[in-house]
Amino acid sequence: MEGMSERAYAEHARISRGAVQKARKTGRLVLFDDGSINAAASDVRRGSATDPDQQMRSRGGLGANGEGPVVSGPGDSTSYIKARTALTVYQAQERQLSIQKKKGVLMDRARAETLVFRLARQERDLWVTWPTRVAALMAAQLSADMEKASGKAVTIETAILQRVLETHVREQLDALADLRVSLE
Repeated sequence: MEGMSERAYAEHARISRGAVQKARKTGRLVLFDDGSINAAASDVRRGSATDPDQQMRSRGGLGANGEGPVVSGPGDSTSYIKARTALTVYQAQERQLSIQKKKGVLMDRARAETLVFRLARQERDLWVTWPTRVAALMAAQLSADMEKASGKAVTIETAILQRVLETHVREQLDALADLRVSLE
């Protein structure tokens, strides 16, 4: 026998015998005529044909010599693993955001700002028109209440009451205009 057996090569390469058998089936090993494994040539072929992430996992995260942690350097797969992990995390977060959008939990920022602005404008418009709508009713109610209390006929001018209400409502709206909504 010129080369190594599957069992000996598995020990040499620090992989399982099943992994050696799989590598043999997929053509990642170089064999001698007698079917034994050419270790040096097989190491090179496996190294170029195997995913660096898979190589690192098969070594249990240890260096090529099996001692201590891997130190980044040229041809090392640590940066590949970090990049792949970052990509996986990013894809998971992207899927989670997509699901939350579909469920209605999340909303586009521009749309949210537009809705907040529209709501504030509607609220402001309601308050600006409020004195005009209620001034006549308030004047009549105040006149009736004062008449009951004093026993004399009292008339409150609707226009005067409307101007007073408008003044106070505008002061309140000016104070509210200073509020800023931050969606950050």
